[in-house]
Amino acid sequence: MKKNPYIKKQLDELLYQALETERGGIKIYEAALSCVQNEDLKGEWEEYLEQTRTHEQVLLKVFEELGLNPETVTPGREVVAHIGDSLVAAMKMAKSKGSAADAQLVAGECVVLGETKDHQNWELIGHLAEHGQGDATGALKTALEAVGQEEDHHLYHTKGFTRELWVESLGLPAVLPPPEEVKSVETAIGAARAENQRDDMLKPKH
Repeated sequence: MKKNPYIKKQLDELLYQALETERGGIKIYEAALSCVQNEDLKGEWEEYLEQTRTHEQVLLKVFEELGLNPETVTPGREVVAHIGDSLVAAMKMAKSKGSAADAQLVAGECVVLGETKDHQNWELIGHLAEHGQGDATGALKTALEAVGQEEDHHLYHTKGFTRELWVESLGLPAVLPPPEEVKSVETAIGAARAENQRDDMLKPKH
């Protein structure tokens, strides 16, 4: 497959945003853990927090290899930081104004929003590592191999937990832990299949 040269300025921008996303993710998980009530979800988020701290370190190594200053501020990075701070503020608002159960739902949604951006960052990094031509591709591939599967878990498993906690709050039968967690899904297709199996998982076992 033909490799294509990449635009270095835009790669740098992606990496600055990715680093800011991980740093914001640490704050998001810390705030989310102050809202969580479900013990299974608490355990997941504690694990994801530690993994996010590791992901920050993985990116810092990429920055070192590519000669980038991790403290460089760009307009796009400022936007990412603002969104992360806003998600933390939303959880604090939910805790102060709503019930503990409501705050947990908001926390789940905030984690999903943050992880959606995070997941896309790593998808783009992976796409560039596979299809791009340049000195950075080796470092990007190594970084992706270290974190890619964990990013899938963060997004798809938290989406599953949040959906089922919402279902439970509506007074309907919920699958907790969610199918995504039980099936250990790692892809969007796997997550869709797991969700489609939730009704079967609710049927009484004979």
